[in-house]
Amino acid sequence: MDLATFNALPATDAAATVRPCADIGPWVDDVVAGRPYRCRDSLLLRAMRAAAEWTTADVDAALAHHPRIGERASGDSTEARLSRKEQPAAADETAARIADGNAAYEARFGRIFLVRAAGRTAEDILANLTERLANDPATEALVTAEQLRQIALRRLETLVEEPMTAAVAVSA
Repeated sequence: MDLATFNALPATDAAATVRPCADIGPWVDDVVAGRPYRCRDSLLLRAMRAAAEWTTADVDAALAHHPRIGERASGDSTEARLSRKEQPAAADETAARIADGNAAYEARFGRIFLVRAAGRTAEDILANLTERLANDPATEALVTAEQLRQIALRRLETLVEEPMTAAVAVSA
């Protein structure tokens, strides 16, 4: 949807638009409360600043909505569609190693492994997973929160487009 449409939505509809990016109530409320936005960059800046306030509990709650890396999200929700677009396909051997890594990660940290998959290959994801297994729990909590922020902002950027008139004016 374009930014003008997002700005004009009733608050409940705007929240429903933002929630698939990261289902963290205070963050969704903050992003919606910042409307109207003059440009998409101001929307993304507000979302980024609000995401800096996420607690470990916020991140853990949001992870409940994410599929494991290597598993395809089912259903027709916006979040499931976004997830399917983000995760790359993996060769059988790589997929098996990611599945093994997911199990080791969950045993070590007590939550699913989360990485911004968009723009990464399955091999990149496996390398990131392997590297992060060596983190201590406090470091890994920070890394996971940063990955969720990256996912949320990228999804928001995908869902809310800059109006053509603004894009033309900027390039002129």
